Amino acid sequence: MTTQYEQTYLEAEADIRNNNYHEAFQKYETILYEEPGYAPAHNSIGWIFKTQFDNYEKAETHFQAAIQSDPLYPHPYFHYAGLLIDLDRFDELKKLLEKCLKVVTIDKAWVYYRYAMIEEINGNYSGAMKQYKTAILHCMNNDKIKDYQADVERCKTKEDIASES
Repeated sequence: MTTQYEQTYLEAEADIRNNNYHEAFQKYETILYEEPGYAPAHNSIGWIFKTQFDNYEKAETHFQAAIQSDPLYPHPYFHYAGLLIDLDRFDELKKLLEKCLKVVTIDKAWVYYRYAMIEEINGNYSGAMKQYKTAILHCMNNDKIKDYQADVERCKTKEDIASES
């Protein structure tokens, strides 16, 4: 049996799919007024702040609240990691990823993919390739494996170009 705030949450998610962000936002706020620790609502409102308002401070607050409220709910980790990448806060991202490796509900291939992104962004292509390969070893999705293999190839190309300079 779903609760009223769970039903409202599902309605808000439908609003998001229909680009009705204002209505969704109001529903999430209503949920958080009644149930301040409801992680999915914190995550979704954080997503709205990040993607619709570019308000990273409020988005971060809500992603952290979602993680604090329900450490096994995986979605805020994904969104928070994206925010940290956008803001070039890689040391904080590494700490978050360390935490993610201990959360049973988080896909470990995704974690190693994010580690690889940090290495690649920093120009450490061999380190990036190692992390992408580790992501492959943890991955059970053939399409994702192909994507990670393409990432390895991209890093090989970048490494070759960098060595020519």
